[in-house]
Amino acid sequence: MGAGTTTEIVVVGGGGFGREVVAMIQELSARGAGVTVTGVVDDSPSRENRERLYRLGVPLLGPIDRVSSLGTELNIVVGVGSACSRRQLVAKLTDLVPGVRFPALIHPTAWVGPDVTLEEGAIICAGARLSTQITVGRHVQIDQNATIGHDVTLGDYARVNPQGCVSGAVNIGSGATVGASATVLQGLSIGSDSIVGAGSVVTHDIGPGVSAYGVPARVHQLAV
Repeated sequence: MGAGTTTEIVVVGGGGFGREVVAMIQELSARGAGVTVTGVVDDSPSRENRERLYRLGVPLLGPIDRVSSLGTELNIVVGVGSACSRRQLVAKLTDLVPGVRFPALIHPTAWVGPDVTLEEGAIICAGARLSTQITVGRHVQIDQNATIGHDVTLGDYARVNPQGCVSGAVNIGSGATVGASATVLQGLSIGSDSIVGAGSVVTHDIGPGVSAYGVPARVHQLAV
C-alpha cells in the first residue's frame, strides 16, 4: 500500500466472533493502521446480531453471495469460529471473487515475536502472545489472551480459544480446536479436526477427529 491508502475489508459472519473481528479492525483503524470495515455479510443473521452490528456502526451488506457484486479484488476476513464452516466459506468466496485476498489481522495489544510466520486469513486477537519460530497456517484463529510457545505449528483452520496455552514444540493439526483455558504440554501433537475441551490439560498426543477433555485430557468421543 502507498502512503495514505486505506484497505477496505469485508467481514464474513455477524455472530460473536465476527463482531469481535469488526471491533479489532475498528481499533486498528483508530490507531492509524490504514484499514476499515466495508461491512458484514451473513446468510442468516439473527435480529439481535443485526442490532448489535448497527450499534457498532457497521452495515450488514446482505448474504454471502453479495460479495460477487462488490468487486473482483476484495479483502475478506472470515470471522466464523467453526473450522468446517471456515473451510467451506473460503472455498465459496474464492469461487465468488476471482481476485479475493484474505489479509492476516493482528490486534494492537497482541504480541508476536520474531520469526513468526502468519499465513493468509490468520487472526491474532487482543492480548494473545506468540513467542518465536511459530508457523500459523491459513485462516487460523488465536483468540484473546491465548499463549503460543516456541516452535509451534498450527495447521490451516486451527483455533485456540481464549486463554488457551500451547507449550513449545507442539503441533496443532488442521482444523483442530484448543478450548478456552486448556493447556497442551510441550512437544505434543493434536490431530486434525480434534477438539480439546475447555480447561483440559493435554499430557499425551491426541489423534485426529476426536474430542478429548479432562485433567489429564482423555479421548471420550469422535469430534462433531
